[in-house]
Amino acid sequence: QLQLVESGGGLVRPGGSLRLSCTGSGTSWHIYSIGWFRQIPGKEREGLSCLSSGSTGITYADSVRGRFTMSRDIAKRTFFLEMHNLQPEDTARYYCAFGERDWCNLRRHEYHYWGQGTQVTVSS
Repeated sequence: QLQLVESGGGLVRPGGSLRLSCTGSGTSWHIYSIGWFRQIPGKEREGLSCLSSGSTGITYADSVRGRFTMSRDIAKRTFFLEMHNLQPEDTARYYCAFGERDWCNLRRHEYHYWGQGTQVTVSS
């Protein structure tokens, strides 16, 4: 069974940075798409960025483009989300998700497996 584990969340001051990690296990990783999402209680889960086995490109939501950078270390089955210039409105629980396809988008329904999430709080 595929499992995803996020880490790296925490409390950071406005303008600060964090690096989230998502480590996966339990699949061959020949074909995959990985997405980063976040959710504030009472709101829908928002897609932030994604990449896939079929492309070197990375897709970003407008809300994070230029501040967030997604990357991968496929040998370690680990995916990263570097977040810079964090603001209070970035406070949310951040999730990574897996879809078995070689393309990606930011629609949450396209992903089949989810981690438990890691909390990011931006506050002074």
